[in-house]
Amino acid sequence: MDLGLTDKVAIVTGGSEGIGKAAAQRMAEEGARVVIVARGQEKLDQAALDIRTATEGMVLPVSADISHPDSAEQVVQTALDNFGRVDILVNNAGVSLAKPFEDVTDDEWEYDFDLKVWGAVRLIRSSIPEMRKVGGGRIINVTNLGGRTPGPGSMPTSISRATGIAITKGLSKDLAKDNILVNTVCIGIVKSGQHTRRYDRLVETNPDLTLDEFYEQTAIARGVPLGRIAETEEAGDVIAFLASERASYLTGIAINIDGGTSPVV
Repeated sequence: MDLGLTDKVAIVTGGSEGIGKAAAQRMAEEGARVVIVARGQEKLDQAALDIRTATEGMVLPVSADISHPDSAEQVVQTALDNFGRVDILVNNAGVSLAKPFEDVTDDEWEYDFDLKVWGAVRLIRSSIPEMRKVGGGRIINVTNLGGRTPGPGSMPTSISRATGIAITKGLSKDLAKDNILVNTVCIGIVKSGQHTRRYDRLVETNPDLTLDEFYEQTAIARGVPLGRIAETEEAGDVIAFLASERASYLTGIAINIDGGTSPVV
């Protein structure tokens, strides 16, 4: 299926690994020119090389901390300077921070919202005028299941992700007239860097534990009906579809990528 992404320009935050990297690679395979954004230059450069090698696509690594107020305009301007337009924005930056409410400090609340909410808001605000210039665009906010059904010990991430879901719905109404479609993917358990880092900590005290066993145990513990953890490519494919011309009548929706885990549709 041709996704109609040839020569489109996509910005993907959190693009150096995991879901962001997988989404960037899938769009590059379809002919999009991709700007991947993250803080660590070394990881970014390696991700860009990996994607170019796999796809022969055009990938630009941009080091930026989108929790800083001035980063959004810099990222968008870099995309314009190199590729001349912005068609797609994937707000994927952020790591899970989950604690009981009374254990979350003011600094943790502030940082979580600066990164996941204000970072996304500023990037959206900077991208909308450029999308209007080219006749429309796609905004995909990566959130998680906790944003729809918060559980115990899930803050502040469940709250910041719930905000992302609400932004998605409200924006889809505001921007429909401009042919800018806004959707979110609610992530369950997906193989990613943060899970690998958790495995690395566990293996220090349990050296016989393999990564496959870790993921299998995680799937069982989380009650995933499909009985396994998602590959990053499975999330990347959904994001690339939502960014494409094939998704031209989808806006304001939330798609669970969770193997059937969520209690809500």
